[in-house]
Amino acid sequence: MTLVKVNNPLSKTFDGFVNDIFNDFPATFGRNLREDVFSFPPVNIIEKNDAYHLEVAVPGWQKENFNVKLDGNLLTISAEKKEKVKDETAKVVRKEFSSRSFKRSFTLDEKIEAANISAKYENGILKVELPKKEVVKAVAKEITIQ
Repeated sequence: MTLVKVNNPLSKTFDGFVNDIFNDFPATFGRNLREDVFSFPPVNIIEKNDAYHLEVAVPGWQKENFNVKLDGNLLTISAEKKEKVKDETAKVVRKEFSSRSFKRSFTLDEKIEAANISAKYENGILKVELPKKEVVKAVAKEITIQ
């Protein structure tokens, strides 16, 4: 028995469709879901005696990408990473990196000393320190009776 390969255009289209689905599966499946759910970087908020510490996990960014702004009692941390210029001589076979941005806002209460908020970026973590105001304790006063 001899096997003869038939070049069926319909079969080729179907095979191409199936191959496209499985070759692009991890890159394209649920892209909108991934962008919606994972667009915010995770944040740890730690309270200590003298300050609150925010730790934002953002590996692969540069400190120039970040903007930390306090407007009234609203602290906003935002960042934008722009896409690099394309090399026209190279053919991209698969592209999963993209330009990204995020914006997180936190409402601060009156316990925070806004003038001394500081931030630094090291080892993929943006650290924002929110110092607490000194608690003024009421001094006991003895009242004389007249």
